Amino acid sequence: MSDGSGSPKPDVLGRLLDLASSRFGRPRAELRGDVDFYDALGIDSMEALSLLTTLETEFRVEVPDYEVQDARTFADLAAAIARRL
Repeated sequence: MSDGSGSPKPDVLGRLLDLASSRFGRPRAELRGDVDFYDALGIDSMEALSLLTTLETEFRVEVPDYEVQDARTFADLAAAIARRL
């Protein structure tokens, strides 16, 4: 779902950022939609898959790998989740 501008709903992005902060021990204030989540969280591709699994559980959706294989920012992930809600 989006707000009409193509951006994911703020609650999806906010929840995603809260989960990422908690799971990887990063200050929430340092995480924003336009930030590269690999760099911000210090994670590799396996940890990114783990994050995706956590997000799928939290949002009760299933996001195919091909939809997020090129995702780099938190906003990219939030948009992929929002499309499944």
